[in-house]
Amino acid sequence: MPKRILTGTVTSDQNEQTVTVSVERRFTHPVLKKTIRKSKKYRAHDANNQFKVGDQVRIQECAPISKTKRWTVVTDA
Repeated sequence: MPKRILTGTVTSDQNEQTVTVSVERRFTHPVLKKTIRKSKKYRAHDANNQFKVGDQVRIQECAPISKTKRWTVVTDA
């Protein structure tokens, strides 16, 4: 099964080798036919601590690294 790749913005880089990435998705509401924006936060592994708050990054699914980390940063978007 292919690994998912998402694009988002780094919202926190305070933890060692970890960044929090906010990923936004847009979809049309089934009844109201209005465009809805929903965001979700993912914790991603950043081995070199190279990404800072505000950076656009791409994250990819991986095997669990810790209790909350199941994603790794691929590159900046």
